[in-house]
Amino acid sequence: MTNRLDQQIAFLNEADKLKSITRATTLADGSRAENSAEHSWHLTLYALILSDQAKPSVDINRVIKMLILHDLVEIDAGDNPIFEEVDVAAMEAAEQVAAERIFGLLPNDIRDDLRAIWEEFEAAQTDDAQFAKSLDRFQPPMQNLASGGGSWTDYDVSEQMIADRVGSKIQIGAPALWDYARSKIAAFFKTR
Repeated sequence: MTNRLDQQIAFLNEADKLKSITRATTLADGSRAENSAEHSWHLTLYALILSDQAKPSVDINRVIKMLILHDLVEIDAGDNPIFEEVDVAAMEAAEQVAAERIFGLLPNDIRDDLRAIWEEFEAAQTDDAQFAKSLDRFQPPMQNLASGGGSWTDYDVSEQMIADRVGSKIQIGAPALWDYARSKIAAFFKTR
């Protein structure tokens, strides 16, 4: 029988694989694509620094938990770039299977707690999850702006595509961040 500590370490070793999942978004300096672990870490920093943009009801500690966990399923399901056409139902099904396997490595009490936090993020119905989703959608445009276009160039993205695919998600949980991003994005596209 596996003891509790063995299960915890097995999960942590599995989570290390997130460092090998490459994303479409580049680092701010444009030198290379970021990996999903870097993205998750960066989002937790976004939550700490931009917590003043959240509704008063938002618990930043819960948001940080969501953000550090939200992409673990990419270990099995892979990353789905926001501007790539994907079969959403198939992607969601693959992520559920991945969540079952990855969180299933943990002792039951931790598994149930972390899986519930992941599910809450995915559903995006609570203020905490909506703010977390907003940050998840806000960070990539900030990276693309910093790198001179980054993945927007690779995917031939238009200003309207950004508004359609990320604007509404940012607007729900952090309207001032969408106002900020929209003005920066408009300025970027005006110079192209």
